[in-house]
Amino acid sequence: MEEREIFDITIIGGGPTGLFASFYGGMRKMKVKVLDSLPQLGGQLMELYPDKFIYDIGGFPKVLAKDLVDNLVEQAKYGDPEICLEETVAAVEREDEHFVITTDKGAHYSKAILLTAGVGAFHPRKLAVDGAEQFEGKTLHYGVKDLTLFSDKKVVVLGGGDSAVDWAMMLENVASQVTLSHRREKMTAHEANIDTMMQSTVEVKKPFNVKELVGENGEIRELVLEDKEGNEERLEVDHVVVNYGNITSLGPIKEWGLEMEKNSVIVNSKMETNVPGIYAAGDIATYEGKVKLIAVGFGEAPTAINNAKSYLDPKSRVQPLHSTSVFK
Repeated sequence: MEEREIFDITIIGGGPTGLFASFYGGMRKMKVKVLDSLPQLGGQLMELYPDKFIYDIGGFPKVLAKDLVDNLVEQAKYGDPEICLEETVAAVEREDEHFVITTDKGAHYSKAILLTAGVGAFHPRKLAVDGAEQFEGKTLHYGVKDLTLFSDKKVVVLGGGDSAVDWAMMLENVASQVTLSHRREKMTAHEANIDTMMQSTVEVKKPFNVKELVGENGEIRELVLEDKEGNEERLEVDHVVVNYGNITSLGPIKEWGLEMEKNSVIVNSKMETNVPGIYAAGDIATYEGKVKLIAVGFGEAPTAINNAKSYLDPKSRVQPLHSTSVFK
């Protein structure tokens, strides 16, 4: 019979909350595994906006997403976790005193589970314009992974949320010209972000819909906009960056018998789900008054880990020693 390696806790989701939880698992001397469907750690930060600044992390007036992830990965090494990337979790079942976690590549065994899967699987909402596909990955983008690609180029950003505004502001520093176009008169970005953009060199056009992309061989040359009256405006452009949000899905997680509210897993103050031994933290977790911020996930992660430690070993303390004592 195959010998099973059983971990104390398996963290499903390698984003910021999962990485910090991995570090904290090491603080509590737990045997930790991390599973993630993406090819790299960091979750949405690395997949969608590694070169975007984040402003709401305590102690960092601003920090690049990729730098934050690098620091979290370095910190997580303290827990010496086993990292399994490009594995999509399909099913979770209880077997005796542990869980069997089945993925598209095999099975994993764990005494407890911590869900830090964020919004679950996600993909960007595409630009619904005929022929857009021919430009994708060349001059039509759904994320900004390398700012140097846009150096001295004319760039149009489509969208009205915080990510669109942030991208426009970051591209202003490298592109020759940046225009932000939004479909509606009212933007959903925070007022402070909008005010900052309005004082910059970014040109704002609203409300306009995209009527046509003009170009060939993957190269966009013109963006045709149309207002409510049907009036057209044509913009010379080298790159178009689309931020219409993401389509998300928790997929098989919904079939695990967890108590859900919309697309979130309900937890109590210990980050416990309704299934004993399964915890949740970060954007995937919800409770009354929940605020979805990376900083909040950083607080929920140690709460989940410490209570999982107590679940596995009732004699252990829920309140751990302070890190200053552990690292003496």
